[in-house]
Formats: sequence, structure tokens, C-alpha cells
Amino acid sequence: MKHREMEFPGCTDTSLHGQVWLPDTPPRAVIIISHGLAEHCGRYAELAGRLVERGFAVYALDHRGHGRSGGPRANIERFDYVVSDLGTFVGRAQREHPGVPVILLGHSMGGAIALGCALKYENALRALVLSAPTLAVAQPPSLLKRLTVKALSSLSPNTGVMMLPARAVSRDPQVVRKYEKDPLVFHGAIPARTLAELLDAMAYLQQRAHELRLPVLIQHGSADELVPLSATYPVYQQLGLAKRRTIQIYDGLYHEIYNEPERDRVIRDLETWLAV
Repeated sequence: MKHREMEFPGCTDTSLHGQVWLPDTPPRAVIIISHGLAEHCGRYAELAGRLVERGFAVYALDHRGHGRSGGPRANIERFDYVVSDLGTFVGRAQREHPGVPVILLGHSMGGAIALGCALKYENALRALVLSAPTLAVAQPPSLLKRLTVKALSSLSPNTGVMMLPARAVSRDPQVVRKYEKDPLVFHGAIPARTLAELLDAMAYLQQRAHELRLPVLIQHGSADELVPLSATYPVYQQLGLAKRRTIQIYDGLYHEIYNEPERDRVIRDLETWLAV
């Protein structure tokens, strides 16, 4: 396996960081990973290695404000910006592997970004994989809270308004400890601008979910507290064409299904679906 890192300009000339894992033979497809809120692409190295063993090339980027990419920490600035950034990254991968199919894989916030990218650049992609995508919330915020977040987003966009509990990431204590000690993970309160943009993006993506025409695999743990299945499942049922949609629910698993104790089964299911 070959590995390299890259820096490239994203939307608004923000410097973005990416990583690439390549098989020793020509890849059967390129998988592009879009990570979740407050984390970074390096946390997907184990998954990338598994996919490379199956003959896939894997590309992953740090979204703006995350990991080694530029921008205020955990602040995506505009949802359109991160969608555009991901589209630029897709283009780079395509130029490096002309004619090779490209598949987007997005987790959590990265799932919402991947879906936005798939709707915008559908002709450039072969398929879409979503891991617990942030497409809905269990309890929509009150009008007062939405207005407060909107106001902060405009007046003080980096003000923290929401914490993400590390314990909800995985049932594997070692994964949680590594997450808590990872200096590239953002451990503070999520900025108002990011929350406001994600809330607007959820409403937009829910309205357009039926427009997707790509084959889509959705994987989600039933015990996910960060993106509750009860909130997102109705959206999944509207996502694209029924005959091109596969939904896999894992009983008792938390948010990061690729980092759960049962990760081998989850990744095998992913590999099986990719091989079809």
C-alpha cells in the first residue's frame, strides 16, 4: 500500500489537507471519504487500509476548519463551501485515475456534505455510502433557539453553542480514549455558524432527497445518540430510488460504526455492497 498527503486550495482559497491510500495495482474504484463534525480524515486510516486490501484507492480530506485544513476551528463557514471543497477533491481524484469509478463515503456531518455533493455532481459519481448521516435531529430546536443561533452565526460565528460527548462515539473504550487525546479532534463547543449551516442544510437535503439517482448504501447503529436513527430513518426512506437503496441497521451500535467492537462485520457488509 502506498500513502501520501497533499495540500490544495479549496473554495475561497482556504488551504485544505488530504490523504491518499493506494493499492499496489490499478484500483477497481476510488472511494472518497468525507469525515464527521469536529474530527479529521486521519481517523479513517484503518478503514482505508481495509478497502485498499480489496483493491480500492482511498482519498480523504480534512474539511475546512478541521484537522490540518485551514479556517477557524470546527467552523465550516458555509455548507456550500464544504460541498464545493469536496467536489474539488473529487475532481483531483478523477484526474489522477481517469476512467475509474468514484464512490463517495460520508459519515455524520460528512454524510450530509457527501449527499449535497452527490446531488450537485451526480454525473461524476458511481455510488454513495452514508454512515449515520446528519440529515435530521431528534428534537427540532425551538424557534427562539433557531433565531438565537442564527443571530450568533452572523454576529459571532465562532461562539460555541453545542458540545459533542466523546462517550457517544463508540462502545470501545480505547476508541473513546484515542478520540479524547487526539490533538486534531476539536474538543470545544461547536461554533454557531456551523450549527446554523447544518440546520439549514438538513432542511434542504430532506426536500431534495428524492432526487438522488445514484445507488446508495446507508449504515447506521440503532443506539446512536448523536444522530438518532428514529429521526433519520424517515429521510432514508425518501432517499433516491427504492430499488437502488440499501439500508443496514446494526442493533446496539453507537455513532461511529466503523470504530465499534463489531467493526469487522460492518466493514465486511460495506465491502460486499461495493463488490456488487
